[in-house]
Amino acid sequence: PPQVSGGVAVVLFGVAYGLCTAAFVPRPFLNLAAGALFGAQAGTVSALAGTVLGSGIAFGLGRVLGQSALRPLVRGRWLTGADRLLSRHGFRSMLAIRLFPGVPFAAANYCAAVSRMGWFAFLLATALGSIPNTAAYVIAGSAAAEPGSPVFLASMGFIALSALGAMTVAWRKRARLRASAGAPTTPRSGPGENTSSQP
Repeated sequence: PPQVSGGVAVVLFGVAYGLCTAAFVPRPFLNLAAGALFGAQAGTVSALAGTVLGSGIAFGLGRVLGQSALRPLVRGRWLTGADRLLSRHGFRSMLAIRLFPGVPFAAANYCAAVSRMGWFAFLLATALGSIPNTAAYVIAGSAAAEPGSPVFLASMGFIALSALGAMTVAWRKRARLRASAGAPTTPRSGPGENTSSQP
């Protein structure tokens, strides 16, 4: 609303950002909007807060719904592979996924939810790993009025390089997830319990 400004507007945008992220709205558009509305510094803070909030909402929903409800959204083989990978190396793997987002953001949230990864490790890895790309998009949004400026060109160059790195990491992650999904399972209980030995 036009009567809302300053810190209140930044907080409200962060909450709206989190809700939109949980509803599968693409984050790059939200990051650009944060930069255009609040500038580089306040926009980055608001976008990161919204990122963590939206991830936490999705993670909680995934824990409540369980694997069977998430299968229409994420392929079963991916859920199985992500369960093993994130259960063993949760923080490290999630940090890499956030730094080089070859896996869609929402899919990573729900895959983590059905693993044995803890809340704190998930949210911390999300917060730290999301800083570079989030800041780059926010800075690009803040400088969008001057597309020829060094700041805008540098941020877009970083985005392009990170996208290239994401493609490389995605291929490697897919191979690891497929190998993990094809490994024999052992019965256990918990939020990531599954019986996906089938293709």
